[in-house]
Amino acid sequence: MKNYGLDLHAEMLLDDYREQLPLFQLLQQVVEAKLRDAIGQMGIEVNTVETRIKEEASLAGKLARKGDKYGSLDDITDIFGARIIAFYNEDVDRIASMAESLFDIDWANSADRRKMHEFNSFGYNSLHYICRLPATVYHDPEHPELNQIRFELQMRTVLQHVWSAIYHDIGYKSAIETPVEYRRSLSRLAGMLELADDEFSRIRNAITEYRRRTQSLVQSARLVEVPLDGDTFHSFLNLHPFDKLNQKIAAITQAELCEADLSRYCRVLRHLGFSTLGDVEKMIREESDDAYQLALYQLGSTDIDILAATVGIQNLCSVYILKHGGGEEGLRQMFDLLYGPSQHNGVMAGFIMQQASRLAFMNRA
Repeated sequence: MKNYGLDLHAEMLLDDYREQLPLFQLLQQVVEAKLRDAIGQMGIEVNTVETRIKEEASLAGKLARKGDKYGSLDDITDIFGARIIAFYNEDVDRIASMAESLFDIDWANSADRRKMHEFNSFGYNSLHYICRLPATVYHDPEHPELNQIRFELQMRTVLQHVWSAIYHDIGYKSAIETPVEYRRSLSRLAGMLELADDEFSRIRNAITEYRRRTQSLVQSARLVEVPLDGDTFHSFLNLHPFDKLNQKIAAITQAELCEADLSRYCRVLRHLGFSTLGDVEKMIREESDDAYQLALYQLGSTDIDILAATVGIQNLCSVYILKHGGGEEGLRQMFDLLYGPSQHNGVMAGFIMQQASRLAFMNRA
């Protein structure tokens, strides 16, 4: 057993630590499982959920510095600690609310260090709760003392965590006082990180509101007002706008339709110059008959019994390209956008061009 040169009181606390270490390890397992389960149920995506038990040497160092501060091991609240690193400030607040419902919080010893900043400070902190695991959440009759151990729960954003790690390395651990010019530089950097944290949250909230607004417009069929992008096209696909044409085409050979990813066609539609979902709806309305006629030439003499659900939108885009002068090169570009450039795309384009040559609009003077 290593001798750390501690006084008698500190040595007794260290002996208590060694004796209770299995209990701390059990607490670590229970708390981490409870945190991960609760965060999963809330649907919050976090960067990290981590737990640790203070190593013996680290505890000995703490006792050497201020062992007389602690009457018993119960007074040391950071022997076991948990940390949750979230991406956004508002998620830290949500996680804090979760922790308040999950654990008993020692409010007198907890602190929201995010609110302790002065204008010229360069500390960048987090939300610290001192907690106990209540018996209503977990109880082990063989270890009832598990519910009496206090532990520390830190909640912070990724940027707060980065700052804390860097500051600990170049500031807190420094044996001399940091010169004022470097403290000013650190203060400016802390302010930039704080602004970045706020800006990430603002942008996410703005995007969430944009999605909510466009989804509402899609649901109310006000498609002319909805810009065409990946998010709005996904909402549009939830309305199954190509199902009617797909089913009509499948009926040619009594084929079964299999699900397929239509989202990649968003880039094709934007390449064709469509700027709103109203443009896509107009294409469906105006080109469906010719897209079906193209399918008749493609499938009429076959016995194909399985078709991908992309058949309708592919034929719609093919007809639109040909009607607007894109020709075989336009068809090849469509396949390049869908699957990446390859010689096979030229072959497919030529095949569709040959099939489409019998369509009425291709033979108008």
